[in-house]
Amino acid sequence: MPELTAGRFARRCGVRFAKLATWQLTAGAAVAGLALAAGSVAAAGPWDSGQRTAERERAAALEDRGGADHGTPASRKDGTDARARKTPAAAPSAPSVLAALAAPAGTGSAAVPEERALAKVLDPLLNGGSLGAQRTAAVVDAATGKQLYGKGAGEALTPASTTKIATAVAVLSAAGPDHRITTRTVLGPGSGKAANVVLVGGGDPTLTARKDAKGNASLRTLAEDTARALKAKGVDTISLRYDTSLYSGPLVHPIGLNGNIAPVSALMADEGRLDDSASGPAPRSGDPAADAARTFAKLLRDHGIKTEPSDPSSAKAPDRAEELASVQSPTLSALVERMLTNSDNDIAEALARQTALATGHPASFDGGAKAIHEQLQKLKLPLTGARFADGSGLNRADRLSASLLTALLARAADPDHPELRPVLTGLPVAGFTGTLRNRYADVADAPGTGLVRAKTGTLTGVNTLAGTVVDTDGRLLAFAFLATGTTDPKTAQSTLDRAASALAACGCS
Repeated sequence: MPELTAGRFARRCGVRFAKLATWQLTAGAAVAGLALAAGSVAAAGPWDSGQRTAERERAAALEDRGGADHGTPASRKDGTDARARKTPAAAPSAPSVLAALAAPAGTGSAAVPEERALAKVLDPLLNGGSLGAQRTAAVVDAATGKQLYGKGAGEALTPASTTKIATAVAVLSAAGPDHRITTRTVLGPGSGKAANVVLVGGGDPTLTARKDAKGNASLRTLAEDTARALKAKGVDTISLRYDTSLYSGPLVHPIGLNGNIAPVSALMADEGRLDDSASGPAPRSGDPAADAARTFAKLLRDHGIKTEPSDPSSAKAPDRAEELASVQSPTLSALVERMLTNSDNDIAEALARQTALATGHPASFDGGAKAIHEQLQKLKLPLTGARFADGSGLNRADRLSASLLTALLARAADPDHPELRPVLTGLPVAGFTGTLRNRYADVADAPGTGLVRAKTGTLTGVNTLAGTVVDTDGRLLAFAFLATGTTDPKTAQSTLDRAASALAACGCS
């Protein structure tokens, strides 16, 4: 492959990159979590048409794990698979991001942008009519948390899916990045020929019944292990029930039955999807717990265990019941990354409930919302005007400020909080992964391709974007842009993308 210089890169993309330097493209690729050959990176980045295609495929392949290389998560509690016992490896982005942040403030190694210069770049974009009646913005130096630019930064607006950033910080700080969610079967007291077995939901939104579990907890594995345990006891006929009592409150999100989210249950397989999709809107089951239990009964029958009745009913597992088998989710760090990359609402609501469980609140919409607020309060984050009504941002009653979003991102970038790193590594990469894969294609916003990492947010009349970018002076910036009252979502999204790209192309010191 011929050498690709920064100049040839810019000409091929048809854009001018101001002071974008080779090192910045390299840093951007690292921040994007893309595995690049050192020689190619030194030549100025992965932007040759053929290599760009390869990197897109690489990024897409990583999406199942949230865009970072975390190995194969454990799925069996007994840990018989050596690969399953592998703990999460450092994502490719971590060394570049955290090493830059570790530099002492004020060393002069990377100049801090000036507010006046940032305003000159951002105001023409953020003051335009495409962003509706209300818009707020904040840009902070991720290394210090100092606000460098603000436009109504403390005003709380509807955040849409950028709410997931708050959910991520809350669950990682409350439950820990290595926590896994357990789904299990237990043996209850019984009479007559059939033993009583209960399938107990633990709230794992990634539990799957598909043949290829892709590192997720497998309902098939749980059925196989349960059948083996029953046969060891001489049992081949059971009465099967399922337990969803870990969660409380309404199952259906306030938006109602919707392809964007299944009823929120402590037990579900494949997010209650009725098709083969793994992300995005899809037809959903109206009762994912019952469907998962029916599937489990069939899998048990495939392993020689008869179930009576064939259609399981709901029942709470007895206290101190004997465990037969269990499977575990990927770590919360991996779930957070997947939630952010794909804007997965089912995972978001499950993580809100995990926050509630870790902090002693009811595992419900209200309990999760209260737990998130209290957890962020413990972290001394700016919560003026903030309101949480769910964990996903689908609820229009949510309110967050640009100041809070940038503070969350800066806290995640703080070397003193390594447990929050998945908040950064899970952010979609402009032009490459998740909800930003098909954005940043226009000439005007292309300078942010591969350099901007950001969580998108979209509801009717609401467009938001919050994330990080390395500017041309080498400073890692956290930004948040929120707009309410937009009438043309495509134009509004493009405006926000251009604002983020302007930060990437800015030497504003």
